[in-house]
Amino acid sequence: MRGLTEGERPWAAGAVVVAGRGPVIAVEEAAGWAVRYAAYDEKKDAGVELPPAARVPMTVHTPFDLASLTKLFTAVAAMQQLERGTLGIDARVAAYLPEFRAAAQHGITVRQLLTHTSGLRPELPLYDCPSDAARLALLHAEPPTSEPGTYRYSDLNMLLLQYVLERITGRSLDVLVRDGITRPLGMTATGFGPCPGAAATEDQRRPWAKADRGMLRGVVHDENAWALGGVAGHAGLFATARDLAVFCRTLLAGGSYGPARILGPDFVELMLAPPGLGFAIDQPWFMGALACRGAVGHTGFTGTSLVLDPATDTFLVLLANTVHPRRRPADSGPRAAAGTRLARAVRGT
Repeated sequence: MRGLTEGERPWAAGAVVVAGRGPVIAVEEAAGWAVRYAAYDEKKDAGVELPPAARVPMTVHTPFDLASLTKLFTAVAAMQQLERGTLGIDARVAAYLPEFRAAAQHGITVRQLLTHTSGLRPELPLYDCPSDAARLALLHAEPPTSEPGTYRYSDLNMLLLQYVLERITGRSLDVLVRDGITRPLGMTATGFGPCPGAAATEDQRRPWAKADRGMLRGVVHDENAWALGGVAGHAGLFATARDLAVFCRTLLAGGSYGPARILGPDFVELMLAPPGLGFAIDQPWFMGALACRGAVGHTGFTGTSLVLDPATDTFLVLLANTVHPRRRPADSGPRAAAGTRLARAVRGT
């Protein structure tokens, strides 16, 4: 893994990997830097390196901005409400949020939000809105831009799901995640930011980014989640790889970890079965050889990913700050390679 974090243009400034099978963690390793750069020099197209004494080494205890891995926690929170009978999988969003006029008009359902088949566009420029009221107005009026029922990955799905969950429970998403998932599982290093000790992300500036915020560390990278105060259904969580290993092991064990149960086995099975509720199924572009026989997982824009392989009771967590010092075109080659190495080790192929 060190080869991925070394050189003038490494895949990531730093990375942490945790992999295991059943209750056993087989690999836990860190490499590179949690903070390597002070800024990004656009003229040289290179990071401005900090003096060695000022850099922060990556450790297995370093928290990361999870970016879209947050969606998995929102999905589990939704599954908990399904299990309790307070949410219907095929209920229309309008039944809970009638003020979301465009979603109501097109009959968007909870299932479509969880499977990214609502037809909503990938995102909206909420970060450019002058107020919370303006952001909500934009969401209320946003119609699908493709036919509902066809797959189109969108952050807006999990944003709407967040509002549904908050409406039916009377609690904010951060409280739902804390009380329903992280606290029972003992995931003490997981929560919505700020998180001062986290790995640095981007020197966020236009034109490559959508806001001018400077070098980010410990505050959410996603511009829309930032505009929404750091708590959003699609982004905003911070966690360590070890905490995510607990999350993975819980789902592989049917929703239980030690004495804690966050979800019943039938609802975990529903969540992980094709086409996946919140999860992507069998995606070779980031799972490598793990992408077969029902492997599920997700990635995050900042460089995060996790994969569960129920067939072999195996999980892989790979967290990296690939956007430090600035975002580049996505490269999931190292993620896929890690998945292939783990699959070969477990399956003997």
